[in-house]
Amino acid sequence: MTASDSTALETVNAMIRALEQRDVETALSFMTDDVEYDNVPMRKVFGHDGVRESLAPFVASCSEIEWVIHHEAATGDVVMNERTDRFHFPHKWAEVEVAGLFVLRDGKIALWRDYFDLAHAREQLS
Repeated sequence: MTASDSTALETVNAMIRALEQRDVETALSFMTDDVEYDNVPMRKVFGHDGVRESLAPFVASCSEIEWVIHHEAATGDVVMNERTDRFHFPHKWAEVEVAGLFVLRDGKIALWRDYFDLAHAREQLS
């Protein structure tokens, strides 16, 4: 990996750590103002307001969040990871297998696209 690859990877992982701390506002600080957040089986949202409206209620409903990264790769401004997103609700843990794509612009995440099995996610989250 080059220094640029490392920086992109560090930015993505810092954003993930913020979400694990349930800190949506800090997570947003790693994203461009016009970020595109695409939960592929669901819907796209745009900008900080769209991401906040999409994530904040869900994050607030969890007592703990852990994203276990199994594999990650970076080339220039593109980062990909394979991970298990874990969410603790009042009485159980839910786990969703995710493949994520992040494209950075000027050092911030401009595109965040997650691929996952919606039926499995709904089963886990119900």
